[in-house]
Amino acid sequence: MAEKLGDNIVLVGRKEIMSYVLAVVTQFNAGEKDVIIKARGKAISRAVDIAEIVKRRFVQNLNTGDIVIGTEEIQGDEGPVKVSTIEITLAKQG
Repeated sequence: MAEKLGDNIVLVGRKEIMSYVLAVVTQFNAGEKDVIIKARGKAISRAVDIAEIVKRRFVQNLNTGDIVIGTEEIQGDEGPVKVSTIEITLAKQG
């Protein structure tokens, strides 16, 4: 299953997209009102795909809430490296 940081946070990595879609849908089915999809670097486009698949195919009445972009500094082989990040909040209407 996809790595979860909190009750309503799904961190996107290298697994298949449907693993993350299932994690998000499971959170909504468990009663969460909103779920945050987090990704950084090359996984950002996967996070966008996951949000769209969940909204269009699996959970009705979802809104895209806050979308937060930023930069994190991580330790690479040759010192610190800056990596882009995104957090997409999906929220149920009503």
